[in-house]
Amino acid sequence: MTTWTPGSLAPSPGAAPVPAMLRAQTLAELKLVLRNSEQVLLSLVIPLGLLVLLVTVPFIAVDGVDSRAGRADFFVPGVLALAVMSTAFTGQAIGVGFERQYGVLKRLGATPLPRSVLLGAKTLAVLAVEVLQVVAISLVGLALGWDPQGSVPAVLVLVVLGTTAFSGLGLLLGGTLSGLTTLAAANLVWFVLLVLGGVLFPLSAFGGAQDVLALLPTAALSTGLRDVLQDGAGLPLRETAALAVWAVGSLAAASRLFRWE
Repeated sequence: MTTWTPGSLAPSPGAAPVPAMLRAQTLAELKLVLRNSEQVLLSLVIPLGLLVLLVTVPFIAVDGVDSRAGRADFFVPGVLALAVMSTAFTGQAIGVGFERQYGVLKRLGATPLPRSVLLGAKTLAVLAVEVLQVVAISLVGLALGWDPQGSVPAVLVLVVLGTTAFSGLGLLLGGTLSGLTTLAAANLVWFVLLVLGGVLFPLSAFGGAQDVLALLPTAALSTGLRDVLQDGAGLPLRETAALAVWAVGSLAAASRLFRWE
């Protein structure tokens, strides 16, 4: 029989270090997202199908563009923005809303897991999913004749800021409303931003409302990505600033108003 000298055992009860909690929770969130077929459909299948449809079937006219490659150059950046919105905002808002409704977050709230670590883990999981999205959309775009320009760092800055902004908005929505209300609201906002956010139509098509719509996070992300990937411009300052404001504001509001139940 094993015996222990008195005083040789030194238990250290308490919460794990924050980096360890963040890493474990991020892996758990990523597994949950990938196992959810509805979120995979929303975040990957729909953007890919929409991209193929927009490029191959010219039911939406693009000024000065009459070739498939030209349509791909216009629509790929917009669909990339749509994919970020679908994953970081719509999918996350709905997931969080039902986690609250089913009591999952209430149980997490009884653990040493800080609210900031939970929000950070969800955002990191979204970024991991978006890597898959960007690769898939880029490959399909290249097959359709897309000819990307610009710099990769500029694209990364825009995508990270856009992800942070949409993640904050999704957490704010899902962390304050009931599950069914979040489901309806998130899908409604997704559709409105799809139409008005520069994904399907250039903002110039909306006339005098262009300057106001340019401040929307989807418009800022799609326009910024189009400036870089289609026109070869550097990091667009206006769109970057707009996304940064949305990111800081949405995460601050989510951190303050997010409810476990």
